[in-house]
Amino acid sequence: MTQISLFSGSTASSQSASRQHLSHQFTVPGRLGALFVAFFEWQDRHRSRQDLMRLSEYQLKDIGLSRLDAEEEYSKPFWRG
Repeated sequence: MTQISLFSGSTASSQSASRQHLSHQFTVPGRLGALFVAFFEWQDRHRSRQDLMRLSEYQLKDIGLSRLDAEEEYSKPFWRG
């Protein structure tokens, strides 16, 4: 059943636009792009955790963390946020 509206920006046109956007995400370039984004996020997360471990006790205290907090964060797998 097709929805017809006399107003621009209607529900029908917005639904069609969202379907086009979703279908683009499932194309090969869309998947490949998402994989690259995930890879760089994982890499950044790993570097950030390494940097956290390099902080002194004073620096950790300054940002409200203990050495145990830093070690717990560092021990997480790279894919966990």
